Amino acid sequence: MGAPPARAKSSVGAGDRWQIEVDRSLCIGSASCLHHAPDGFRLDAGRQSRPVRAEADANEKILAAAEGCPVEAIMITLLGSGEPVFPPEE
Repeated sequence: MGAPPARAKSSVGAGDRWQIEVDRSLCIGSASCLHHAPDGFRLDAGRQSRPVRAEADANEKILAAAEGCPVEAIMITLLGSGEPVFPPEE
């Protein structure tokens, strides 16, 4: 079996704002993100994920969507500093 999915190093920080991006070259349209965060992501006509908003308050559902993406196509960084939230730095 493959390696377990990466997990974020820290929990969701109260008051944090995130930049959310989907790498469309990686997205396979599994819709796993919609399962975890139905208000945070949409599939476009090509069945690829897009964040509903590029910036959002930190929340567990968005983090769960990123962690649950089978190809790790969702990137979350702290707004302002650019510090990675997910995927975590190795």
